[in-house]
Amino acid sequence: MHSAIYPSLTGKRVIVSGGGSGIGEAMVEAFARQGSAVGFVDILEEPSQQLLQRLEDTGNPAHFLRCDITDCDDYGEKIGSLIDLIGGCDVLINNAASDDRHTLDDITPAYWDERMAVNLKHQFFAAKTVIPAMQAAGGGVIVNMGSISWHLGLRDLVVYQTAKAAIEGLTRSLARELGRDNIRVNTIVPGNVQTPRQMRWYSPEGEAEIVAAQCLDGRIQATDIAAMALFLASDDARFCTGHNYWVDAGWR
Repeated sequence: MHSAIYPSLTGKRVIVSGGGSGIGEAMVEAFARQGSAVGFVDILEEPSQQLLQRLEDTGNPAHFLRCDITDCDDYGEKIGSLIDLIGGCDVLINNAASDDRHTLDDITPAYWDERMAVNLKHQFFAAKTVIPAMQAAGGGVIVNMGSISWHLGLRDLVVYQTAKAAIEGLTRSLARELGRDNIRVNTIVPGNVQTPRQMRWYSPEGEAEIVAAQCLDGRIQATDIAAMALFLASDDARFCTGHNYWVDAGWR
């Protein structure tokens, strides 16, 4: 499969949260191969270092800082450091999340707060942190990662789905607030993406059920989500803002 090349992404300064594995890893690699200057954070050191080594052959190495995105003060400092390293921020990919399964009995006030910090809170404060750099550059792009899960009403994901539903409201609000600064804000809504993490939850039979519920055969890959992010970050999408963009193979 041949991938699109976006000349407008060459030299763009891109920051990705949760960029060391899964969908985030695909995002980092995709932007780096477009010639963007990429910085990313992740809590996982080893896979992040492996990604850096793999990107060396592009001639466009990325920058990695270890960070727990639930600590918004530390995350804000790390974003500031990445802005210094790559010379600004034109694109923010709010990717980091955790879809750990939980029953109603598992949910305590402390668990609720921790899950909201992992899945929602950091997206707002990361956006708030990069806004001055985007304003100084004359505009920018924020891509928030949502989830098909709450649209389907899946089991054992009450807190995760609540956070992911709120992300779509956050996107609409930020798009209105920031539009006059030429900052575009959109949500990508992935379907079930075949990452190593997702394979923890699904048997071959479970995967077959997912494909049967899709309009298209096959399993969505992280690179499919990255392809949408590239488009939304590019000048080709210059009038796309405030909306959700689904990459789900028509899963219903």
